[in-house]
Amino acid sequence: MIKSYNLHPIKVTCIHCGITYDVLANPEDIILWQSGCAGNINDCMPYLSVAERELMISRTCNDCWNNLFGEDN
Repeated sequence: MIKSYNLHPIKVTCIHCGITYDVLANPEDIILWQSGCAGNINDCMPYLSVAERELMISRTCNDCWNNLFGEDN
């Protein structure tokens, strides 16, 4: 069975480059994550990519992350 996530575009702006991204997420999942009641972001929003989760956590986009810390091999 496929779970319906009720995804909506959430605007998140990178604090380094100023680009605003639309991350598709369930607003209820964001509230649960921010409240700390449902575990970490991986538990609350497993449908997000690693880059999307990092953007939500640190407000750093994937390009800026790679410029700051380098890419994984």
